[in-house]
Amino acid sequence: MARSIESPAIEARELVKTYPGGRGKPRIHALDSVSFAAEPGSIFGLLGPNGAGKSTSVKILSTLSRPDSGGAIIAGIDVLKHPDRVRKTIGFVAQKAVTDPMDTGRENLVLAGRLQGMRGSDAKARATQLLERFSLADSGDRLVKTYSGGMARKLDVAIGLMHHPQVLFLDEPTTGLDPEARAEMWAELESMAKTEQMTVLLTTHYLEEADRLASQLAIVDHGRIVVTGSPDELKNGLRGDAVFVELAPETDLDAALRALSRVSALSEVLVDGRTLRGRADVGAVALPQVLGALDDANLGVASATVARPSLDDVYLKYTGHAFSVAGPSTSSWTTKENAS
Repeated sequence: MARSIESPAIEARELVKTYPGGRGKPRIHALDSVSFAAEPGSIFGLLGPNGAGKSTSVKILSTLSRPDSGGAIIAGIDVLKHPDRVRKTIGFVAQKAVTDPMDTGRENLVLAGRLQGMRGSDAKARATQLLERFSLADSGDRLVKTYSGGMARKLDVAIGLMHHPQVLFLDEPTTGLDPEARAEMWAELESMAKTEQMTVLLTTHYLEEADRLASQLAIVDHGRIVVTGSPDELKNGLRGDAVFVELAPETDLDAALRALSRVSALSEVLVDGRTLRGRADVGAVALPQVLGALDDANLGVASATVARPSLDDVYLKYTGHAFSVAGPSTSSWTTKENAS
């Protein structure tokens, strides 16, 4: 007997979404034929800078917006034909807090459960369970306005879980958190995914977050999916090493680029501030040549390192520009031809 193939828990099909560009300007393509699928029980990441189209995708998938064309299926339900059924199936954690700061954490959770149709006793029991899971039990009866940013964000995620959704959307869940709070949230999300046995769609502009949490990734750039795969598959698909050189203060960048353009072992040189980054088949071979070329040109170097490929390198390869959490890259993409 042939094995049955399990249908994706989330499936986006050729989603297109445009917005008016203003008087006399062309329409803005927020999504340009976006397609991807997430398997049941997985954490699927949409990785891209702000403005790439991640949140627009999530709004369509969660019934908050309609595409100009294309479609989507969530847990076997057509998003456009049956939005009410989809809403009962999903949890949604938006970028902005949805809690009432003048209620306690427990009250916020119980209210969310009741709005999802849970009985009062069930909502109270589930609230207690989630407060314990997210290490908020001691703070559950405090007003939310007294919570730290990390605590408030944990409560937002807990609210999304109240009704045991099959699919949970997390839209930039750790934006604005300090590094310690972000690390705590990552640990909670990893534990939550295992415990709840549900599918999670995570949007993020943090490379490390995508690398750590997502079992599968779709990298988004200017409204398009440029590549998909697991973080390890995408990184392993890049041959060679990344070579980083931080120039000493007041070193002439143009002169440094001209010097590196003559290093045959180095390619794809990117300038980001005072740091030069290039690719090499064997970093250990290229690095002495790089340092020698800069030394011959009397150019100072503050530090130099070789690293294995990262998601930043993956993004660079498939988009042609550097990843930036602030939006479109302000780094300059420089080839040897236009450096020489």
